Amino acid sequence: MKRSYLLLVILLTLSACEQANTSDNDSNDTHVSRGINVKNAKDAEASPNTKGNSSNDSSHFLAEDESGLSALDTDTAYKMCTEALTEYYKAIWNGSDIELDRYIDNENLKQYTQKKIASQFNLFRKNKLTHNRVTGVDISAGKVEHVREGEDFFYFKLEAHIKKDVGSFAEPTEFLVQNVNGKLVIVDWYTNTKDSYDSVVRGENQTIDNPDIWNGSEWANYLD
Repeated sequence: MKRSYLLLVILLTLSACEQANTSDNDSNDTHVSRGINVKNAKDAEASPNTKGNSSNDSSHFLAEDESGLSALDTDTAYKMCTEALTEYYKAIWNGSDIELDRYIDNENLKQYTQKKIASQFNLFRKNKLTHNRVTGVDISAGKVEHVREGEDFFYFKLEAHIKKDVGSFAEPTEFLVQNVNGKLVIVDWYTNTKDSYDSVVRGENQTIDNPDIWNGSEWANYLD
């Protein structure tokens, strides 16, 4: 009887240990499965986040005078365009977020830029190019002009040299900047290279000199 009782105790103990191990394994399997799902969900993101809350004036680029542009605004406007362009390249190649509210006030231009970023990111991702990430962007000014006739705006032609994990490339981009209620904002943004999103959608070799262009109804076709 004692041997039978002892054997029963041993069997019950082994069974309890086995159940505990099975429970631990199940827990670990669930943890791994959740990790995979999270990664897949992240990989399935359609585009970088292009929206943000920039209601705080400190996050904007403020003009020296609310009534218009001056030579004192040139450096700030240039800085704004270089930051926007740098964030843009990191968004379309790396999937990084970009807060367009900091740079753009016009809703039509903002919506178009959101579509451009999503389209470029998804294109590069589809062709398995996003693993070659942007590591830095060097920008120089090809042309800087303050246009005072008619509309008051800055014109910048920036030369961007984009450095990646492997290789690099260069592109020119044109910006128009105005003072809107005391804030410097980008009112047009165009990259003129063969097969660029802007060249395909808006047409090649556009003349960028109209700061009111995104207020026109003709541009609604690009926002569908």
